[in-house]
Amino acid sequence: MQLMELQFQVMLKDVDESYPAGLSPAEIACYIAEKKALAFKDERLHSLVITADTIVAYNGEILGKPENEAHAFEMLTKLSGTTHQVYTGVSIAYHDKLNTFYDVTEVCFRILSPAEIKHYIEKYKPMDKAGSYGIQDWLGFIAVEKITGSYTNVMGLPTEKLYSALLNF
Repeated sequence: MQLMELQFQVMLKDVDESYPAGLSPAEIACYIAEKKALAFKDERLHSLVITADTIVAYNGEILGKPENEAHAFEMLTKLSGTTHQVYTGVSIAYHDKLNTFYDVTEVCFRILSPAEIKHYIEKYKPMDKAGSYGIQDWLGFIAVEKITGSYTNVMGLPTEKLYSALLNF
């Protein structure tokens, strides 16, 4: 947001990130982003609120944030040598007005060795990241062979779409 030359303040609230069964990956990301926006009911009366949620989808499975290091290892092993999709849902809210959209990016990983995965988990602690990785850190530099779509979407906020949505909001 700072690089977009926007003034902002980061505010956090605990929000239940569960979702109903049967939703598509795009619907899940948007559902949770809207849930987060609705949690800022009082703040929306005097401020524009932007919330987002990112998920990783692989082979029909949703990979959220890992529960522990073993779960992170399992996720990264699944993603090793494959292509997966990263979905980010974004909500813009002010008073009763709410606009929600999503972006999707395909990410291709090279095959990772168990030692590389272990090193990444131990050194970079990806417990707060969907799919157990951040494209902007070491794993992004050594594992990502190709992306199709927005790089910033994989980081967790599709800034190109957000900027356009803000202009139209």
